[in-house]
Amino acid sequence: MIDQVKQKINDLLSNGSVKGVVALVHTNGNVAPCLYQKGDDLDKLCLGDTDSAGDARYPLNKVLVTLSRQYPDEVFGVLVRGCDERGLYGLYRLNQLDPERVVPIGIACPQSLALQCECKKPWPDDMMAGETSEGIDQKGVANAESNSHSERFSYWKGQFLKCVKCYGCRDICPMCFCRECSLECEDLVSKGDLPVEIPVFHLVRAMHMADRCIDCGLCDEACPADIPLRLLYKKTAQIMNTEFGFTSGIKKYEKSPLSLMGPAPEK
Repeated sequence: MIDQVKQKINDLLSNGSVKGVVALVHTNGNVAPCLYQKGDDLDKLCLGDTDSAGDARYPLNKVLVTLSRQYPDEVFGVLVRGCDERGLYGLYRLNQLDPERVVPIGIACPQSLALQCECKKPWPDDMMAGETSEGIDQKGVANAESNSHSERFSYWKGQFLKCVKCYGCRDICPMCFCRECSLECEDLVSKGDLPVEIPVFHLVRAMHMADRCIDCGLCDEACPADIPLRLLYKKTAQIMNTEFGFTSGIKKYEKSPLSLMGPAPEK
């Protein structure tokens, strides 16, 4: 599969279709995001979970947003899995990226990664390499809600008490792009206090993620306190789907009901 991706990137760079391609690179014994601009650099290309790079994952779309802000007239390619493509759809919807200036290079995740991530759709619609694997039926929210209200309240209070306010969940999230962050607003979240105000810090972010979260799981991986943030966002996503029939990133040009005025759209 990696040879197919290398060839695709080389073709895009050679014919001038893109200014560069955002992907992953082996460098100094580690894996890091990289902007490829020359075909002869591709010997260091890696695909993260799908090859010898192990479990390295990065929010490449976040890098792409930064590049597009600096070079708004250029076209860039980007390596995408299923969750990354959902992120692109969300960023198009939120006017953070222009779909006419993005060339996705879609790869499917292996079944092992789909199992690890409990991903419902571990492949992009526009896939050029890999094979579709079976999506995983996610049961985390249902299992959590089998507990009583008081048990759930105590559980989440205990989880939020562990927070060290490192902002890792925000900084890693491919759907966090605001130039001014609500989590740094003194009126909502006081600065310098640990533990964070319960439950303000994480509930403020959960509200912002309600129609944005693409269920990539990077927040869980980044959290040094092992707070199950993905489970919290899965619940907000479930409410959005139940109440409005909306799931972030599934349909390319679907507008969020939270950005519309008037009656809710029919399901």
